[in-house]
Amino acid sequence: MIFPSLLALGAQLLVHVSAGVPQLNVQQVCEGIAVQGGSSFHDQAVPKDRQDCLQSENEVRQELIKRWSSFAASDKTHCINESEMGGDSSYTELLTCLEMAHDVRNLGKEQTPVTPAHPLRPH
Repeated sequence: MIFPSLLALGAQLLVHVSAGVPQLNVQQVCEGIAVQGGSSFHDQAVPKDRQDCLQSENEVRQELIKRWSSFAASDKTHCINESEMGGDSSYTELLTCLEMAHDVRNLGKEQTPVTPAHPLRPH
């Protein structure tokens, strides 16, 4: 028997994945990156570093939009959940997760079987 709460959760995840690239709040991660790069919280480079990070994250989101349909639904669900876990969301992290899952999924398909030049003969 499927519990109604599990069924609702599954439906929510399915809608979330089929809706397209999620809207992530990248403000926190970019703030953290900018502050880590500065020599102090009052470093004048922090605002520029934050803006550079936000621009980069937006560019990665645009790349995700272009490639979204090429990723498996199960990979999308897994990677979205992973990227939203812990509070600091990043499109870069989401894309990296999806690319790695795609590569692992296709790893076995790209390998060609090795056939010996001389069949093994029983002794």
